[in-house]
Amino acid sequence: MSKLDQKSLALQFRDLTRRGDLLLPNAWDAASACIFEKAGFPAIGTTSAGIAYSRGRRDGQQIDRATMAREIAVIARAVQVPITADIEAGYGDRPADVAETVEAAVEAGAVGVNLEDNTQGARQEPLYGIEEQAARIAAARAVADRRGLTLVINARTDTFLAEAGENAD
Repeated sequence: MSKLDQKSLALQFRDLTRRGDLLLPNAWDAASACIFEKAGFPAIGTTSAGIAYSRGRRDGQQIDRATMAREIAVIARAVQVPITADIEAGYGDRPADVAETVEAAVEAGAVGVNLEDNTQGARQEPLYGIEEQAARIAAARAVADRRGLTLVINARTDTFLAEAGENAD
């Protein structure tokens, strides 16, 4: 895909998300993405769980960054609609890790990313702190800005899944 095409898809995806009524199916491979596109969905998300499970792995960054980026690329090449990629928690704690993952997702053809605040059991705390997650999101935005891409960043919080917060019990 050319950079011009990706920039156009990014603007298209941004506009779809701003409307507020986007129903986003989650593809786990190229075949499912093609089915969703043929069904008329204007954009498609990737699913880390679906990609992992269909390959006999568990969700939660059990597939490495490079493998996930290759899967995102296969899906993005299979369709003509915008793709937003589930990049889990960014494949590392540091903002630089998130930047590397976003770089790989954008290179694969994604025009949006889903970034979790779940530490995936790598730390005692179940979720990244607010300042830390803000720095991770800023690193993702910096990649997009450097590339001149209107990347949609869905900053997801996993308070329910991690059973975190004052009403967790």
